[in-house]
Amino acid sequence: MHDTVYRSEQLIITRLSTHSYVHTSYLYTNSFGKVPCNGMIVLHKKEAVIFDTPANDTSTAELIKWIQKDSKSNIKAIIPTHFHEDCLGGLKEFNKMNIASYANQSTISLAKAQQYPVPTNGFTDELVLTVGGAKLYARFFGEGHTKDNIVGYFPTDQILFGGCLIKELDATKGYLGDANEKAWSTTVEAVKKKYPGIKIVIPGHGQPGNTALLDYTIRLFRQ
Repeated sequence: MHDTVYRSEQLIITRLSTHSYVHTSYLYTNSFGKVPCNGMIVLHKKEAVIFDTPANDTSTAELIKWIQKDSKSNIKAIIPTHFHEDCLGGLKEFNKMNIASYANQSTISLAKAQQYPVPTNGFTDELVLTVGGAKLYARFFGEGHTKDNIVGYFPTDQILFGGCLIKELDATKGYLGDANEKAWSTTVEAVKKKYPGIKIVIPGHGQPGNTALLDYTIRLFRQ
């Protein structure tokens, strides 16, 4: 199920499973040019939880409007998966709407140091929320793309949002300025072991797929 439900110049929203969507926005960088950036939306019984903001305020405002107006759903939480701009660049828009934000405590510290928008609620190992009564997990497994990167898992749809910890098939290693390449494969192996039922995987950039993305990322960074 890959069904585009919203498209503009700044934002694409694609349905991947019964309750789960990928949102794709664009970050303009000096090193890599125009970069498509993914996040995940879980919509269940008129409630929504989002992993990663779109890359800027404009596309974030579009996303919020689509969920609240078109889907007539209440946004319970936004969860940035690490401190880079492609994860929390639009956080001010969520803050304006008084939408709760949650992040790894390390993400909060790093965002403050970079003078980026700062999530308001911190956790250390795992955060468990409910969306429409169904459990949703955000968990830190170890360092990789950054020292604070977490993943999101929604067991009802067996879908993993890997963020920038997970690479699309045939991707290069990408930006490594804040990475721990030595730990990366071990971290992804821990994700795979913890969630053996995964059917869909969303990477931080590029095309979603299945657990082949986990295996590819493990091989790419194996020391």
